[in-house]
Amino acid sequence: MTEAHTQIPVAPLGEALAPAGGETAVLTHFVNGAGWKGTGTETQLVFNPATGQPIAQALRGTAADVDEAVAAAKAAFPGWRQRTPKDRADVLLKAAAVLEANAEELAHLESVNAGKPMPLAREDVDGTIDTLRFMAGAVRAPLSLSAGEYVADRTSMIVREPVGVVAAITPWNYPLLTAAWKIGPILAAGNTCVLKPSEQTPLTALRMAELLAGVLPAGVLNVVTGAGSVVGEALATHPDVALVSVTGSVRSGQAVAGAAATSLKRVHLELGGKAPVMVFADADLDAVAEGIRFAGFGNSGQDCGAGCRILVEESVRDELLERLVPTVESLVVGDPAAGDHIEMGPLVSKTHRDSVVGFIDRALAAGARAATGGKAPEGDGYFVLPTVLVDIPDGAECTREEIFGPVVTVETFTDEDGAVEAANSTAYGLAASVWTENARRAADLPGRLDFGTVWVNDHLAFATEMPWGGFKSSGYGRDLSAYALDDYSRTKHVMFNRARGADGTERS
Repeated sequence: MTEAHTQIPVAPLGEALAPAGGETAVLTHFVNGAGWKGTGTETQLVFNPATGQPIAQALRGTAADVDEAVAAAKAAFPGWRQRTPKDRADVLLKAAAVLEANAEELAHLESVNAGKPMPLAREDVDGTIDTLRFMAGAVRAPLSLSAGEYVADRTSMIVREPVGVVAAITPWNYPLLTAAWKIGPILAAGNTCVLKPSEQTPLTALRMAELLAGVLPAGVLNVVTGAGSVVGEALATHPDVALVSVTGSVRSGQAVAGAAATSLKRVHLELGGKAPVMVFADADLDAVAEGIRFAGFGNSGQDCGAGCRILVEESVRDELLERLVPTVESLVVGDPAAGDHIEMGPLVSKTHRDSVVGFIDRALAAGARAATGGKAPEGDGYFVLPTVLVDIPDGAECTREEIFGPVVTVETFTDEDGAVEAANSTAYGLAASVWTENARRAADLPGRLDFGTVWVNDHLAFATEMPWGGFKSSGYGRDLSAYALDDYSRTKHVMFNRARGADGTERS
């Protein structure tokens, strides 16, 4: 660490949040085990999207701040990688216990900063804890080729080893959960980490780092806040960063991959999606409507796997809409602070709210009709009413581009091949679902769909044991499951020459 690096004590982050109309505190980076003011002086306001009011200020990190964080991670790497899998697993289990003991505080921070209803925020915290616990177990039971003899008198073995310092860049829609999806396997595999949370939602990442300061060795986990164009680019081009992992938009992934290419460092990308929901005439339409209510509008539709593009067999289109529209209209929308009965909160920012409304307005101008919703309500906060668009012209923007808001589109098909072709026509390849009671169709269609995850009679259900990631413009690499450990490690072949002479001595 440089002499200029001065650590400062960190009070619980929740105590620093400004009340309505109050003065906002400046949050610090977290480097080498403690809060750090960094080298820059610029800050960015952090808002509560349900009220539109600022609640804190986050530092705008600089390239020099990234240098400091990477240096801390690099210094911590040799000691961390040398720990046995059991030792690292024990640390992750302790980390999970600390987060569990502070789960309600983390859920509150996530709700206030990201606009999540409290039940969803609590689910995200639970998923965070479960991810750390799973990775603690998975790293102790690796699956790989066993030692073998593939050349005469020589024994080969495969070794999985950490890559070094890993940069993790996380989005604003699941700030804590996606951080855990990266930190869990990164640390379990023996790497150290520099995390850049979204500048819009840094609260839970910073608080997690504070809570784990007494569990993780200094430098193993560092957090630098700031803009992607500065902090993200500095991480992607840094010579001491071995791998960059990004969850975000296609544009963000392209920028990071391009920057990382200059040093040929590895990149792990989980990007956008435009998930089709394929509904056949024999499907349970009540279940479909309920499934879309959750998968299309949960987290205000701000989910890369959201079930946002409905492809329904023409003969049951009207019947589905008769169920779907009132089901969507029953969603309770409001400020999550109002209580656990709130089911859908605001969008993350005014800019994003305006983007979603722009998609809706252009769709309506092109001839689509809003069966429900279709606008932003009056009042404070960055809300958009749950929207179902129908009567959509072929090839319309709203069916091709990721809106990332509480908007689902409804199109029709007349035959199975046409449905598959329409589903695969998108540039994205993250997730899809098939709704049918036909067993043969249910078994056959997933293999014909070009998506990393395909649900049958379900949508947006996750299991920590199963991988998550996409194809095509949705990126490459896998979060969750033991496959994530492979993504954050490298394969080494070690060969032993065991040939001996006729008298039993080693050959020269």
